[in-house]
Amino acid sequence: MAIQNLEWRARVVVEGFWSGLHRSPYHGFSVEFSEYRQYAPGDDPRFLDWRLYGRTDRHFVRKFEDETNLRCFLLLDLSKSMDYASRGVLKADYARTLAATLARFLHLQGDAVGLLSFDERIREAVPARNRPGHLRRLMLALEKECGGVGTDLATPLKRLLEILKRRSLAVFISDFMSPLDGFELPLGTLRAGGHEVVVFQIADPMEEDLDFGDTVRLKDLETGREIDLDAPTFRERYRAKRAAHRQALEAICARHGTAVRVLRTDTPLEWALLDFLKARRQRGRGNAARM
Repeated sequence: MAIQNLEWRARVVVEGFWSGLHRSPYHGFSVEFSEYRQYAPGDDPRFLDWRLYGRTDRHFVRKFEDETNLRCFLLLDLSKSMDYASRGVLKADYARTLAATLARFLHLQGDAVGLLSFDERIREAVPARNRPGHLRRLMLALEKECGGVGTDLATPLKRLLEILKRRSLAVFISDFMSPLDGFELPLGTLRAGGHEVVVFQIADPMEEDLDFGDTVRLKDLETGREIDLDAPTFRERYRAKRAAHRQALEAICARHGTAVRVLRTDTPLEWALLDFLKARRQRGRGNAARM
């Protein structure tokens, strides 16, 4: 996070993953294969299964459910509530780095990556592409400042429903510090349409624990409202309300086959992403085994 340039920061993370994994981490984002077929001249040799060759002494390639490249949209919350850090890294900077890293992963494997950044409305809409210069355009859009006077979690999902024509991956990145009303219906519609949705909740350590030692003045970054609060007296009530809000989010996502991954800004981003990529690879192997 000490690297100021977002694009270079993402490159460092990606290269670190590449050197740390025995197999390409990009496979975790690829469309899952449903069966094998015998190799034919002109097939991409990257999809040869060498383990199967070792058992059969014949060349087979994996036949994908969708042989065109994956399309991914990054849904990034850039509302004012993301512009907070109790210490160290702003939630918005952590979220931008996560989005930039995933974008670079997908771009390097030839997948199309797009972006919808939002607050109470869509702020930036970058179509999913994979062509020279597109990744740079996406990085510039990610660097836009936080704004708005609220957060509408349903807005980017509704926009996706309007523009998606084929199976895609949506990565939703937000602190989810807003009411969840209206979030479930477009999420369920996306999942019913065969799209995969990955949800990241970005959290600052102080927001998790309200670990202020005494009376503190708090300011709502979106509305400007200020209150004086005796933190020790209010802490347990606050934690209970925050836990209930997260449980409600997790329940909504679970009903539609999506897990919520909580990332605190004091967690090394490399570790969080490595854990995420391993989970997706395991899921991909499990789906292939059932086919």
